[in-house]
Amino acid sequence: MAFEPPQRLVRALGETAPDGDGWLEKLPEAARQAVALRELTVDRVQVPGGRTSLVVLVRHADGTPAVLKLAPPRFRPEAERAALTHWDGLGAVQLLAGPQTAGELLLERLHPDVSVRSLAEAKALLEAAGTLRRLWVEPPADHSFESVADRTGRQAEAMRASAGAEPEVAALVDAALAARAELLAGPPEHRLLHGTFRQSKVLAGERTPWLAVGPDPVVGECAFDLARLVRDRVEDLIASPSGATTTRRRVKRLAESLELDQERLRGWTLFRAVESGVRARRVGRTRDSELLLEFATWL
Repeated sequence: MAFEPPQRLVRALGETAPDGDGWLEKLPEAARQAVALRELTVDRVQVPGGRTSLVVLVRHADGTPAVLKLAPPRFRPEAERAALTHWDGLGAVQLLAGPQTAGELLLERLHPDVSVRSLAEAKALLEAAGTLRRLWVEPPADHSFESVADRTGRQAEAMRASAGAEPEVAALVDAALAARAELLAGPPEHRLLHGTFRQSKVLAGERTPWLAVGPDPVVGECAFDLARLVRDRVEDLIASPSGATTTRRRVKRLAESLELDQERLRGWTLFRAVESGVRARRVGRTRDSELLLEFATWL
């Protein structure tokens, strides 16, 4: 089978490696070797797939379905492996036994085309938040996961460099950086977080209705993890005359449902929205940037 990477993955990798990507060139052969090593048969490559990995729907020799995931080192697949191992299927997709090859994960098969985004908005947020709560556990004592402070520190440096001369963007960056500084001023919380959680990261399963996939794990404050969920379906929020009101109500309801401080959730939502907006602007995704930065003005 030809392991053709989906265009969504090709475009995303081009944003993070604009001068070329040796991993992408080697991907078809790496996928063939990974399938052969585990004696799998291939159903299909998942399309459109994700922005950080190739996802291949496969089967074991006995017909049991599974997923083979291949990701480049810069997207930290070994951190994902460590987090999935620690969660051991509680709230998240199960890592399956088999050869442990760097950058390759063999996972239980969920329903790849059915995420909580298929539900009505209120129900989707409720189910997603409930899934996220199960992931917030103490990290392993000997963990090497990145901290929220370190990850957002790298992001803050890039934001300062990319803010540009536009007053509105510069003002939002200043507000986001000030919010981060205030949020990190106190003693840190140590919980294992998903890191990139949103509705599309929660898929329907068999052993439990909804399970999280695709973590970029980080250790820190739970409000940081929930912040990305606040802006889910941002296109719909921006298009709605009541978008600003709905956003503020969403912050309040999500914070209350997970017993988090509302102002801390608002602050991390602001930082993450501005960071994503500035990053989208930097790589030429102008429309995405405009939506995110407008959303940030409501917080």
